[in-house]
Amino acid sequence: MPAHLHGRPRTSEDQQDQRCVIRVLVVAQVLGGIGAGATLSLGALLAAQLSGSSAWSGMAATMATLGAAAAAVPLATLAQHRGRSVSLSAGALVAASGALLAITAASLSLFPLLLAALILLGVGSATGLQARFAATDLATDATRGRSLAVVVWSTTIGAVLGPNLFEPGEAVAGLLGIPALSGGFVFSAAAQVGAALLYRLGLRPDPLLTALRLQAGERAGGGPAGDTASRLPESAAPGRRRGIAVLAGNAAARYAVVSIAVAHAAMVSLMAMTPVHLHDHGAGLSVVGLTISLHVAGMYALSPVFGWIADRAGTTRGILCGQLVMLAALLMAWRGADSEVRVTVSLVLLGLGWSACIVSASALLAGAVAVTERAPAQGSSDLLMNLAGAAGGALAGPALVLLGYAGLGLVAAVPVAVVLVWTLRRLGSARRPTVSA
Repeated sequence: MPAHLHGRPRTSEDQQDQRCVIRVLVVAQVLGGIGAGATLSLGALLAAQLSGSSAWSGMAATMATLGAAAAAVPLATLAQHRGRSVSLSAGALVAASGALLAITAASLSLFPLLLAALILLGVGSATGLQARFAATDLATDATRGRSLAVVVWSTTIGAVLGPNLFEPGEAVAGLLGIPALSGGFVFSAAAQVGAALLYRLGLRPDPLLTALRLQAGERAGGGPAGDTASRLPESAAPGRRRGIAVLAGNAAARYAVVSIAVAHAAMVSLMAMTPVHLHDHGAGLSVVGLTISLHVAGMYALSPVFGWIADRAGTTRGILCGQLVMLAALLMAWRGADSEVRVTVSLVLLGLGWSACIVSASALLAGAVAVTERAPAQGSSDLLMNLAGAAGGALAGPALVLLGYAGLGLVAAVPVAVVLVWTLRRLGSARRPTVSA
């Protein structure tokens, strides 16, 4: 990796700024997770109620995913020009407005208005994804993975609390005179406003703007000018070269983004169909709920461990670890589709593998591009990640009907295996001795 991506040696003031950034991001992610959890749990029920058919309940996750995909690049562009503080606070406020719009849609019984609200609520998910990258702006190579992983882990708290707001939401709805199912969105709106205030007031100095200033100082002082694969004039980098172009010219960043997208698509496709598969095979709602809860725990609870692995063993080896676990999970789903225990174990392993891949690949992406290109590349990564997840979820239904749950697991394993081979080739290339001219 080029030396300029390592940054200058961090002073105690830099380290203090980084600790402050992490604290703010962790608390804000807890609040944002509450908002997202309420959206996923109550949005599907409200969609079924307003549309008059449970067939439309899946539109809650679909519209939220599309909203996250649509917001990824604009939020990254805003961060590049105005900083993380402005970008993240703006995203949280848009999500808060989506929660208020959902309450309005429920009060007026307007299903199309609810769909628009869910798109805005999806911006909160995009904000949470970009918050993990904010943790890496001032981090060193030795701590980048752990910094990112701590912020990812904090999402667990909100994700667990959010879906449990049904009964308190009903009580609040009764007090406010709004439909019972919309009460939880009051908590969602309040949580997102609180997150916006934390981002706006707590991220001072702004981590991305500080990183840009530090790199500008290094270059002015005669530091390395940058990577030959991605070198740009400082003034031209934000405007002329969008995220996709940055990824096209940077092999390490391109590998990281593909790893993220494939892991997310595989995870979403199997997770989305597991409740249907278990229910069709006679499993009770308690078993379905426990399986999904354990899966979510696998996605987030051990992310600090995977961050430590990425920092100590290297990000590519961290990705390799995640891909091996995901492949094992998908093959277990293929061979053990008729067993509730094996399906549950496979989904837990799937969450763990996803976590290792996302943490390590995100850390690799953050370190693979220059600071001036970081936000556009990260925005494009989140866009492709959400689109891959939406595609995986959309294709999983027909695959389940045509091939069954076992066939779905085997099909999802194919792209993971392809990226696994790519990873092994990268590791093999890194071990080969370099022959000088």
